[in-house]
Amino acid sequence: MMNQKEQAAKQAEEQVLKAEVGAPKQVTDPLAELLGRAQSAYAAYVEAQKEVARAYKEREQELEKSYKEAEQQANDAWEKAMGQVLRVREKAEQEAEQVYKKATEKTTEVYQEGVRQASRVRKETIKQAWKVCKQSQEQAWSIFQGGNV
Repeated sequence: MMNQKEQAAKQAEEQVLKAEVGAPKQVTDPLAELLGRAQSAYAAYVEAQKEVARAYKEREQELEKSYKEAEQQANDAWEKAMGQVLRVREKAEQEAEQVYKKATEKTTEVYQEGVRQASRVRKETIKQAWKVCKQSQEQAWSIFQGGNV
């Protein structure tokens, strides 16, 4: 691909050759020569505008590509962080469940021990009450029969 200067020079050279070949010894018109150079310069300017437009498009595509890459990296980092957070949450839930289970087991043990103690006290109290009741009945029967108190 030719750059703009080379292309303009080639066009000017072609115009010079055409002018030389067409008329063997024409007098060159400075105005025509100036017009030719102006046309060449304008063509070079138009080509430069096209190159600038292409460069802007390329830059825009590169920026878009960079954005997409950054977006993908952000998404990947987010997914990784979410995975870690989820694992931490699951671990914390498991630990909480274990603590709850141990606490429940402990409260059940304390409850059962309290029930056993209350049952022993109840049995002992009933046994003592029965003993007192029996003694009182025997004493009352003994008094009723006229025996010794």
